[in-house]
Amino acid sequence: MEATRTYLELSRKSQFQPGFGAFPDLVIERVERPTPELYRQCYRSVGAAYHWRDRWDWTDEEIRAHLGQPEITLYVARRGGALAGWYELRRVPEDGGGSVEIAYFGRVPGASGQGLGKHLLSCAVRDAWALGPARVWLHTCTLDHPHALPNYEKRGFARYKTETYEVNFPT
Repeated sequence: MEATRTYLELSRKSQFQPGFGAFPDLVIERVERPTPELYRQCYRSVGAAYHWRDRWDWTDEEIRAHLGQPEITLYVARRGGALAGWYELRRVPEDGGGSVEIAYFGRVPGASGQGLGKHLLSCAVRDAWALGPARVWLHTCTLDHPHALPNYEKRGFARYKTETYEVNFPT
């Protein structure tokens, strides 16, 4: 199957169009020492529906090594103690730390139509800018939720690159 990946960025903080909502029962916290079990729960609960497979089979050691990098920060959103969504930010060392990638972002299935996606994205962007980058960026693809790209663009992200690639789904 062919997929298209779209890269988007906020090159100025003023481009950001927040979409915060009223979620008094939602708690978003930076997880200082995430466990492999928590990371796996986040990754798989959101990513299963969208064919996220690049980290699906990571061992505990691979997850610990990834999360132990100083460039990586993990945020988890919970409602009533249950996972509602998460995001992973990555300061990009290749460009001197001048950018922050929203490397992973998503909400759990069943949380559609409530505005949680734009709220959670707004929190991710806020937290990314708090790290002091020159720009904030992310990418999405045609396998992601159909509202992902419109949500990013409504928040002010501008497209700067697209690429097409082949996807082979395991049978």
